Amino acid sequence: MANLIELDSLEILAIIDNELDPISQSPNSSVIQTGGLKEIGLRGLLSKDDPRGAGAEMRMDKICCSAHGLSLLITAVVGDTRRTILFDTGPEESAWERNAARLGVDAGVIERVVLSHWHRDHSGGMLKVLEHFAAARKGKGGEGKGLPIDLHPARPDFRGVQPPGMPVFSLEADPTFESIEGAGGVVEKSDQVHDVLDGHFAVSGEIPRVTDYEVGLKFGVRFDSETGKWGSDEKMADERLLLCKVKGKGIVVFTGCSHAGVVNASRHAVELGGGAPLYAVVGGFHLADGQPPHIQSTVNDLKALDVQVLLAGHCTGWRAKYAIEKEMPGRLVPSFVGSKYTL
Repeated sequence: MANLIELDSLEILAIIDNELDPISQSPNSSVIQTGGLKEIGLRGLLSKDDPRGAGAEMRMDKICCSAHGLSLLITAVVGDTRRTILFDTGPEESAWERNAARLGVDAGVIERVVLSHWHRDHSGGMLKVLEHFAAARKGKGGEGKGLPIDLHPARPDFRGVQPPGMPVFSLEADPTFESIEGAGGVVEKSDQVHDVLDGHFAVSGEIPRVTDYEVGLKFGVRFDSETGKWGSDEKMADERLLLCKVKGKGIVVFTGCSHAGVVNASRHAVELGGGAPLYAVVGGFHLADGQPPHIQSTVNDLKALDVQVLLAGHCTGWRAKYAIEKEMPGRLVPSFVGSKYTL
């Protein structure tokens, strides 16, 4: 079980996510959403002598761009104390750098990076994050201080998918442990549950597979450089979740892709949280390619868990979001890149 302290509030900034919508607002009144057109417009303040007489200009280069992946800057607030963690780093360096710049992210506030699992759409921006962290700390007394990078020890050489009768479609390789250390990261490997940032957060070990319909990544394979062969990798056993506890609300669980199943992840978070209510599930639910019976079973079980906020993004898919809104009206909060959500 995790030893979590209770947070006064929680802030979640979506630096990378699959969808962009700076107009729609959260339909859930318990979630404060910012980062829409009003805030974007205020990034383009004009001088008083502007010939148009306008106070601000809606600049397109101030709007984030969506990308296939996930990177969430998460800040736990307790009194005057703020503790910040980066959950995943998106698919590529340029995407993370572009959006972080447009959002005015100070990488120097990041105290730890947690990688949910070894897939390029979650690890691809890692080295750029480290570069920005070092630059932010330079001249502020933080030179030479490495950024802890929380990783599962079982890094695959390559991962991919191989549908029946088809060749392997390989993903790009994840950054190596050596390249992360070379960029200034302090690699910390763990496949067991552990508290981080003095109990403000906890990271799981392997997520137990309990449901009969959440079976992992269909046709998933990994390459073993020692044998030179691809082998089955549907279970994705290295996927981990991040969790915290908000005072008066309950457990908040962050899931990168939910290859282990979003219901399995949610139930495990409740177990790790000592049976506290599950308040929110945040991240990718991996239902974009889910068949209707799978989606319905998922929604039924999430409903049974009485989750109050489903901040669904990345690989969740529009069909699953529609089903959630239909069955659990008002609890869906679509995750849009560039938005900040306060719980």
